[in-house]
Amino acid sequence: MADLPGIVVTGVSGRMGRMLARAVEESDRARLIGALERPGHDWIGQDLGTATGGAPLGVTVGDDPLEAFARAHAVLDFTAPEATVAFAEIAAQARLCHVIGTTGFDEAQLARIKAAARHATVIRAGNMSLGVNLLVQLTRRVAAALDADFDIEIVEAHHRHKVDAPSGTALMLGAAAAEGRGVHLSEAADRARDGMTGARARGAIGFHAVRGGDIVGEHEVLFAAEGERIALRHVATDRMIFARGALKAALWGQDQGPGEYDMVDVLGLSAA
Repeated sequence: MADLPGIVVTGVSGRMGRMLARAVEESDRARLIGALERPGHDWIGQDLGTATGGAPLGVTVGDDPLEAFARAHAVLDFTAPEATVAFAEIAAQARLCHVIGTTGFDEAQLARIKAAARHATVIRAGNMSLGVNLLVQLTRRVAAALDADFDIEIVEAHHRHKVDAPSGTALMLGAAAAEGRGVHLSEAADRARDGMTGARARGAIGFHAVRGGDIVGEHEVLFAAEGERIALRHVATDRMIFARGALKAALWGQDQGPGEYDMVDVLGLSAA
């Protein structure tokens, strides 16, 4: 086991943090060597297994990324934008593979992650599942095949606790649709319809966010024209698909040089 890549999970008490830790623990290709939480969290100093109500795992929850990253080969990070940017800069110093599932970044934060990727392997994706990344590729191709007579609408649904909207996956799909159309998403996105909005703009890419209950993740891309509609849809029912995808990315990243990658690279899917 000592020769397997050592993985650190950040935000380990969260919904995805627990899933990520479990995915590593259940894998025979990696070992969990670190678990991080914010300073002052109740879990600090506890064994991770005990903190989650199970048997001890021999991994103590800490709050010092410098110490944890120094011992690791990769970090799995599904936290919050500001925390992720700070982790990216520390991971770059340690020359780690940093797998980022965090969403909701602004342009300045993305620029800092890009700078970190000059020194380390950064794999960032709004969604780590195989099915969603296939959906992204299909969306790009269908958008390229259809002209603006087909209106594009993206509908996503998530649990009530999700704090950003549209979801990172919805934005991935929107960017793919825009690329297929040969435009930039910032020029085509329509994200705020309310009241007397007037007729739909030709070529717009609409976004709609549903929040409720314990929905894991649902995404649909609708191409609607006069007399016909095409719908591409993905439904996730188990968060472990994202955790396993993130671990797959971390293992793939062990053989890559510095740079910014996504799940299209990890899965070997053609972006053409």
